Amino acid sequence: QGQLVESGGGSVQAGGSLKLSCVATRDTYSRCMGWFRQAPGEEREGVAVISTSGGSTWYGEYVRGRFTISADNANRTVYLQMNSLKPEDTAIYYCAAGSRCNLNPRTYYAWGQGTQVTVSS
Repeated sequence: QGQLVESGGGSVQAGGSLKLSCVATRDTYSRCMGWFRQAPGEEREGVAVISTSGGSTWYGEYVRGRFTISADNANRTVYLQMNSLKPEDTAIYYCAAGSRCNLNPRTYYAWGQGTQVTVSS
């Protein structure tokens, strides 16, 4: 089991920034840690993924160049720095853990409860 706990969500104006944090318990922190998001009526999509062993990263095309994922292995914490936010970024953002680093949410086995990010015009 273990847990993934997200924080840092909130409401900002377009063009603003937010930094999300995800703290994992020892048994949950995995080889691949990622951020996914889901807007009302839409499917869950991959935002950013990081390999905690090698540091490689993968980004969804819609956030590439604006968001940055990073990991602090010693503290089992993953971050998502979100810059130049757009209204279409509005969604619930979830932290997830898995063994295969990809942007497909179906391959991840542990999930946080999510944190709401709202971007207004």
